[in-house]
Amino acid sequence: MEIYMTNDLTTGNPMKLIIGFTIPILIGNIVQQFYYVIDSIIVGRYLGVNALAAVGSTGSLTFLVIGWVMGVTGGFSIIVAQRYGAGDIKGVKHNIAMSYYLCIIMAVVMTAGLLLANGSILRTMNTPAEIYQDTYHFIKVIYMGLTATIAYNILASILRALGDSRTPLYFLVFSSVVNILLDLLFIAVFSMGVEGAGYATVISQAIASILCFIYMLKKYPILKLKKEDAHFSMRSTKRLIGMGAPMGLQFSITAIGAIIVQVALNGFGPVYIAAFTTCGKIQNIITQPFPSLGASMATYVGQNTGAGRIDRVKEGVKANIILTMICSVVSMIAVLVFGDLLARLFLTDASGLVVEKAKIYFFAVAGFYPALGLIFVYRNTLQGLGYGLLPMLGGIFELFARGLVVVILARPLGYLGICLANPVAWISALIPLIPAYYYRIKRLNNNMERNS
Repeated sequence: MEIYMTNDLTTGNPMKLIIGFTIPILIGNIVQQFYYVIDSIIVGRYLGVNALAAVGSTGSLTFLVIGWVMGVTGGFSIIVAQRYGAGDIKGVKHNIAMSYYLCIIMAVVMTAGLLLANGSILRTMNTPAEIYQDTYHFIKVIYMGLTATIAYNILASILRALGDSRTPLYFLVFSSVVNILLDLLFIAVFSMGVEGAGYATVISQAIASILCFIYMLKKYPILKLKKEDAHFSMRSTKRLIGMGAPMGLQFSITAIGAIIVQVALNGFGPVYIAAFTTCGKIQNIITQPFPSLGASMATYVGQNTGAGRIDRVKEGVKANIILTMICSVVSMIAVLVFGDLLARLFLTDASGLVVEKAKIYFFAVAGFYPALGLIFVYRNTLQGLGYGLLPMLGGIFELFARGLVVVILARPLGYLGICLANPVAWISALIPLIPAYYYRIKRLNNNMERNS
């Protein structure tokens, strides 16, 4: 008999379980965001404002690609979590095998397609001429390493689906440390420019993915697949795609909105791009509790849905909302008090313009962090319940809101108008998500009462 060294989230106090499961994810996400910050500091300090702007201008594009990968692999893992919660170990193994097949196909198609379209995409985004070459070569390296990115995300997602949020943390920390060391080596020592930052990212992810896979096979018997687990099934493929594709599109739709903002921002020049990039890096660290709690909810809700415990799903949502509101207040205070100080770490800003623009951004968005946090609560809960398409509505509302704000406010308000695109988008995303959650929970309760 196999020993399944995983975490069952279908019993015990929901608040304690969510906090315990979230902490390793939060630490891992913060470590990763600190890497992004240090990476930007190294680029800014050693290569200057234009290089930082080049890397920063790819942020929305990178989010489009990586967000799709995270969404798809996260969707696959929800199916795994539901099978695990239902006690269907055979189903767990089969869905893991099918997920591997689909990830291999995704890696080949995405790498080839994005490399071919790289130049066209950057020109469409109105990338400034003075940073075009750096931007082109940096993002090309990231595309070349997509296989490593996909590998790490599917492995981490599977572990979390089975209740292990610690192992992905260990390998994420390892990857981030290696990444920073390679950044310094490639940029400061070998003078490889922004391409060096790209190679550092790809190599560190590849090493971490290989080591994580080896560790998983040795540590967890449930992840050792046999020939019968790996038989191809069109039914399983459709189900995995049915959950993974909408979640990937959810991230991609959000990213398209960010690209719209980036296109408008590119017209203001490198200083504004650098300021917006700096704010994004800082904000991503300060608000990391939100996606971390959201990732926990996807697994928690997935397992409890598989076990038929809708009552525990509702308890978990209430606990998560309380935690999110507490984190929102802390995040608001942090960016308003320390935002400008943190911005000064990124580069030598003799004119003070970058820091000045950073302060404008923080004062425009900080008060709307509760809305940002609630997006992750309701979106990930709906996904954990098995509804892949519903969360996309939030993304569609978010996309239209960002585009509308850019069109209406960018010209009369300038940079401030672009900054306001985020908070308006966050509020808009909640318009369909909150009613959708309560409607679905009511229907599930009614179904359970009829079947009891």
